[in-house]
Amino acid sequence: MLKNSEIKHNVATQKPYAEWVQKGTVTLPTEKNEACATTDAVPEQLATYQKAFGYMTEDVERFIKPMVTEAKEAVGSMGDDTPPAVISRHPRLLYSYFKQRFAQVTNPPIDSIRERLVMSLTTHLGQQQSLLTETPEHARLIRLPSPILTNTDLQALRELNIPDFRIATLSACFPVASGKQGLEEALETLCQRAFEAIDTGTTILVLSDKEVSPDLAPIPMALAVGAVHHHLIRKEKRMQASLIAETGDAREEHHFAVLLGYGAAAINPYLAFSTIVQLAEEGEFAELTAPEAIETYKETIEKGVLKIMAKMGISAVSSYHGAQIFEALGINATVIDKCFTGTTSRLSGIGFAEIAAETLHFHTKAFSGSEGDTSLEEAGYFRFRRNGEFHAYNPTVFKSLHRFVKDGKPEDYEKYAAAVESGEPSSLRDLLAFKPSTPIPIEEGVEKAVKTAQRFKRQPNGDLASSAIKQVASGRFGVTPTYLISAKELEIKMAQGSKPGEGGQIPGHKVTAEIAALRHSVPGVPLISPPPHHDIYSIEDLAQLIYDLKQANPRAKVAVKLVSEFLVGTIASGVAKGYADVIQISGHEGGTGASPLSSIKNAGTPWELGLAETQRALVTNELRDRVVLRADGGMRSGRDIVIAAMLGAEEYGFGTIAMVATGCVMARQCHLNTCPVGIATQDPALRAKYLGTPEMVVNFMLGVANEVRAILANLGHRCLNDIIGCPELLQPVDLADYPKTGTLDLSEILTPADPTGTQPRYHLQDRNNRNDISLDDQILEDAKEAISQQTSIQLSYPIRNTHRTVGAKLSGEIAMHYGDAGLPDRTIQCDFRGSAGQSFGAFCISGVQFVLTGEANDYVGKGMAGGEIIIKPAPTAQFSTYENTIIGNTVLYGATGGTLYAAGRAGERFCVRNSGATAVVEGVGDHGCEYMTAGTVVILGETGRNFGAGMTGGTAYVLDEKQQFEKKYNSDWVKLEKFSVFFRDRESDFKPLCFTGALFRSFYDINDDTVFRTLIRFDN
Repeated sequence: MLKNSEIKHNVATQKPYAEWVQKGTVTLPTEKNEACATTDAVPEQLATYQKAFGYMTEDVERFIKPMVTEAKEAVGSMGDDTPPAVISRHPRLLYSYFKQRFAQVTNPPIDSIRERLVMSLTTHLGQQQSLLTETPEHARLIRLPSPILTNTDLQALRELNIPDFRIATLSACFPVASGKQGLEEALETLCQRAFEAIDTGTTILVLSDKEVSPDLAPIPMALAVGAVHHHLIRKEKRMQASLIAETGDAREEHHFAVLLGYGAAAINPYLAFSTIVQLAEEGEFAELTAPEAIETYKETIEKGVLKIMAKMGISAVSSYHGAQIFEALGINATVIDKCFTGTTSRLSGIGFAEIAAETLHFHTKAFSGSEGDTSLEEAGYFRFRRNGEFHAYNPTVFKSLHRFVKDGKPEDYEKYAAAVESGEPSSLRDLLAFKPSTPIPIEEGVEKAVKTAQRFKRQPNGDLASSAIKQVASGRFGVTPTYLISAKELEIKMAQGSKPGEGGQIPGHKVTAEIAALRHSVPGVPLISPPPHHDIYSIEDLAQLIYDLKQANPRAKVAVKLVSEFLVGTIASGVAKGYADVIQISGHEGGTGASPLSSIKNAGTPWELGLAETQRALVTNELRDRVVLRADGGMRSGRDIVIAAMLGAEEYGFGTIAMVATGCVMARQCHLNTCPVGIATQDPALRAKYLGTPEMVVNFMLGVANEVRAILANLGHRCLNDIIGCPELLQPVDLADYPKTGTLDLSEILTPADPTGTQPRYHLQDRNNRNDISLDDQILEDAKEAISQQTSIQLSYPIRNTHRTVGAKLSGEIAMHYGDAGLPDRTIQCDFRGSAGQSFGAFCISGVQFVLTGEANDYVGKGMAGGEIIIKPAPTAQFSTYENTIIGNTVLYGATGGTLYAAGRAGERFCVRNSGATAVVEGVGDHGCEYMTAGTVVILGETGRNFGAGMTGGTAYVLDEKQQFEKKYNSDWVKLEKFSVFFRDRESDFKPLCFTGALFRSFYDINDDTVFRTLIRFDN
């Protein structure tokens, strides 16, 4: 039997690895001496070069400036209502055609801020050796702390005089005179030169577009890097050299991620640096010098790259290099096969000629204008601007909607619908039309508008203050038994359209007393949500949460919200097998109060793609009849509803448009707390300006439903069920004024899921429940009288690991009668013996005491709101409790109250998002007390790493006998204080509070461990 430490020691000492690394690895002088970092002079014609690389005013004002002045990603709000790049009539950078992929159920995202210790940007340059051998040459590499190179870093690389690191610079430009055909020809030449350079011993290739001139246009750097990367792979030369991009077109986090993802080992954004130097010289960065501003920008880009990696659960940039974690939206197979081999591109789209045309458009704008014109174009990409990029929620649309919702006049709705339909195409559904059919009179049995409106997810009427649909997101703020049982539907939000794969944060200034009370936090303290979902690492974990919620509220349906991306259909099939009742597919358009602009624009795909794929997957796997399929994302009209129905949706969600109906003017200031119409703000003065009413939303819903009714009649159908899952009723539209759209292949959307027509196209069963009888059913029956009469009762049960979520149904029933106040202490006392399954004591409520003699799996006390959970080993156990684990991972996740005593150690992520519970354990794993906002935790033993990350409230007492805790806690969030308490034979560091002493006494009573009994002396 070999122990873990012995195995690692044996492997680590097989070869002199440390010596190889010490002797072979090279670092740059700039890494050792930061003072040597300098900035190049700003080019005289900086504006010309900016225009040549597609710079707009927004790039400078909304991205670069905030990155320097605030040292964080630029933030926006209200989602994305502009056309995807392949639909837009405006030219876009090639980066815009790539959408970031993100983890969704199948593997967990990482919190790149609070869990930074598990992430790395360390990059190596040089020739990579075979993985099948081990030699000193394997360590002969240049080590960089980051893949982002300053101009000084790149110059230092070029000046290295080391034979093993020969560097060559290849021009990534093409002759303007060669026209559109010149781009592909230049790529061929570039790939051949790269191959020849490696054959002559070059180990570092710099692809540079700095030769841009009136006669030379830049090859889009993503295209250049991807082409060379895949050409060298095909020629079996890729491991012999590293690629560096010296480029003028990269300035956003997304741009850098694309370059890294398609093969670049390092990137020098020289034009972004020059832009920053000019801004610094103009005094735009207050007291920051130009080198300081560049360093801040570099660090911000690095944070952004880490976050993009973390969305997919990737912790090291070395794993991200060449990983191609993207989906192309509107690039044809010729380009994909040559430059981005293996990347998914479901719509086909533009080719080399169109890419060249967009590149030459920018070049012409730059070099054909007046030499003295230094102004950049206002693109209107992030906010409506006249003559800029089209916005679906433009003033014409929202003003016409405001007129309609005031009185609900049909003629006003027709004007609103006309405003929507007459705009430019901004989504895939705008490229579709209904096939002509024989109309029927609307009076002849066509589904009534009121019935259609029932498919729109909203309250049946406006009389109930409590929302019928309650979300259970990664933040778990205020998810109590009463919260759960008051819902008709519980929605598990696995992702949101505006920032899928990310968590979020409410700034402290927006956390009012009311919000703090609802979220069990403290006013003025930021509220951090971890990435979704911090307790879900597989489809089995999601199925467990679905089961938990159905146990807590058997009357509610459970929905799972997914965001459209490639293979979302496969995930949805797993969700259906996990017994969700509703699957919601959200598009990338999703609006929210605050999201990084890079995420709003570059993550997720249109719901049309995700919905069609999900319908096909569910039908193919014979699951379609078990679940309701819902879609949302930028829906504005009855036409949108009918198209969604034809693609498979039975229910439809409205978000942004409902806000617009109540007065929103799309100012996009939600994140600033300055909403001019009082909707998205906590400022009392601004909230007084809010004039919205429930009747406005009702008018909008009925207007949409009446439009749906009219379309159905015009198409010869009597109800939505007739057309659900029938994409064959749609056809592409020829849009001659939008040449890029003509390159799209929409067959991915328009292919029927079941051409035979024999499979169900929509749900046929009301609920998707598993067939099982839980232990809670027996407990509930036994405790029926105790609940109704509030009389004490003691119960006892054997328990096995197949008994999951024990206690949730009991607590839900108590909450139905008495709310979160529950019953008097220890009214219902249950003793269990054995090994408990997952979620033991989930959503435990006041008046309940669970005593488990044995051990428990993951998720003990999930969402605990009150009561008491005690877990201890059998009296006959022959081990020391403080040396052994008695409960699993993610214990007390989202707890809001109650007390847990565990005579033994807990696993990882103990007390994540605890906002009121008290706990005593004898040790925890990594990430203890993460995101905690309130409550008290006593840990009588060792902790793992990253303790207290994101912890903004509450108190934790840690017994630090080995004096190791200072190395393990997260110093960004937690303040340490040492206190003294007398143990039996010595003084130790521990806080002697009466409260803590009471916890000790209670823990002492349930713990039979002799070591613990000799540890503490109780003095009156």
